[in-house]
Amino acid sequence: MKIAVTYQNGNVFQHFGHTEAFEIYDVLDGVIKSKTVIPTNGSGHGALAGLLAQLGVEVLICGGIGGGAQMALKEANIKVFGGVFGDCEQSVKAFLAGNLNYDANVKCSHHEHEHSCGSHGEGHSCGGHNGCKGNH
Repeated sequence: MKIAVTYQNGNVFQHFGHTEAFEIYDVLDGVIKSKTVIPTNGSGHGALAGLLAQLGVEVLICGGIGGGAQMALKEANIKVFGGVFGDCEQSVKAFLAGNLNYDANVKCSHHEHEHSCGSHGEGHSCGGHNGCKGNH
């Protein structure tokens, strides 16, 4: 199984469509066998689902994500676990253990703004911004 995580400095990046990299985990029998950081090379929202599909990703762990991106990922048969915060590898380990803290109803619609969702301050992301809805 391949798991992708939106990536910035070891942590889950908080806006799928603006992520500059994914950390891709190869998992066998519930154990992480390898991980690699893959740059998105400036790909936008629409191209990211295709990139992940080409890489053979089955699961995406991310922060905020818009409805259009969710639909594109669903069409690519990639399961989305959004609203996740913290360390990438710890998030993958929590997913594999069946106890990942995520928000199944996360929505992010920052397309009209020039910032990333993670810029709202320490321990806070998107919850106080009208463009994002979710249990942050």
